[in-house]
Amino acid sequence: MNQLKSREPGSVALPGTLSAPLRAELIAFRRDLHMHPELGNQEFRTTAAVKARLEAAGLAPKVLPTGTGLVCDIGTWDRGRPMLAIRADLDALPIPDVKTVPYRSTVPNRAHACGHDVHTTTVLGAGLVLAELDRQGLLPNAVRLIFQPAEEVLPGGAADAIEAGVLDGVGRIIAVHCDPKVDAGRIGLRPGPITSACDRLEVTLDGPGGHTARPHLTTDLVTAASRIAVDVPALLARRVDARSGLAVTWGRIEAGHACNVIPQHAELSGTVRCLDLPAWREAPDLIHAAIDEIATLHRAKSTITYVRGVPPVVNDPVITELLRDAMTVRRGAEQVEDTEQSLGGEDFSWYLEHVPGAMARLGVRTPGDTTRRDLHAGDFDVDERAIAVGVELFTAAAMLDAAPRL
Repeated sequence: MNQLKSREPGSVALPGTLSAPLRAELIAFRRDLHMHPELGNQEFRTTAAVKARLEAAGLAPKVLPTGTGLVCDIGTWDRGRPMLAIRADLDALPIPDVKTVPYRSTVPNRAHACGHDVHTTTVLGAGLVLAELDRQGLLPNAVRLIFQPAEEVLPGGAADAIEAGVLDGVGRIIAVHCDPKVDAGRIGLRPGPITSACDRLEVTLDGPGGHTARPHLTTDLVTAASRIAVDVPALLARRVDARSGLAVTWGRIEAGHACNVIPQHAELSGTVRCLDLPAWREAPDLIHAAIDEIATLHRAKSTITYVRGVPPVVNDPVITELLRDAMTVRRGAEQVEDTEQSLGGEDFSWYLEHVPGAMARLGVRTPGDTTRRDLHAGDFDVDERAIAVGVELFTAAAMLDAAPRL
């Protein structure tokens, strides 16, 4: 059994909580990031701000080779004991910030509408607390902070970070993601898949067009595109286990310019989402075959561009329990709730292709607030009390990680 199961707040003197001054500093830091959002692979100001604060704490962060993002080790790494990594993402979204708050985005059509400013701040805060614990000789094992660029850019900046060696010496990795459906002060956990795979699909159709009075002499691309839009999802539903959640959803269809002309070119684009890792790996071949069948039936020439995005985030059960134990010690077992699998994509999944890890959903909704907010919306905001929760979750996980876990 896990030796930490019985621990409740107050039963163990676990260091690593936030002082009031640091709590206030982190809120101010998050607001500064929120006011100056930067898109993926352009996070130069954000990278510099994180780097400067870590260096002020006596740490030695290293900027990634891409020029944005950084990695920072805390403590002395014993090569016989792999490190725990804590990951944040830095980038914002290309949408306007429509909130009326003092820290509203100052950059037109740019906003931290997915909470990456919170993620960055919580990992920074955890690093500052863990650095102080290390100076006091209380940190049981080295910890690596990973501040990753371009999470929102398929296939995700995690792949570049991994190629740069951020997982060298790492044995486990943890992260949080803001959840506006969970109250601040709480986290959501789920062992196994917690997000969906997400890929991008583009289809072009070509053929001889002509007059709508003589469709039999043409390749009717409007009909062909319509049948692909409707029949590809239907075919997949009969070729893949329904429990895999494989879904093609179209976001754009374009064909033609005049009501009496059958066009020579048509385009469709959309996303492919999947809840199951094996089905995601089979998805490109299945979707190619379905599109080609329908296009051939309508005598259309099809060109398919299938862009791999990210696989599902599959939480390791043992590390999920580490996060549960950490939250239990800090806030109590009642502040942990079970969460559902999301159809959203997250490139944290690429790290889990190499090392076990887990992602928690960090509650950011003000308790009692009935306003409906969602990620990737221009009015997205958080209850900033969640920052302290994230920091203390990470620091507790780092302190407990050295304990035996069976």
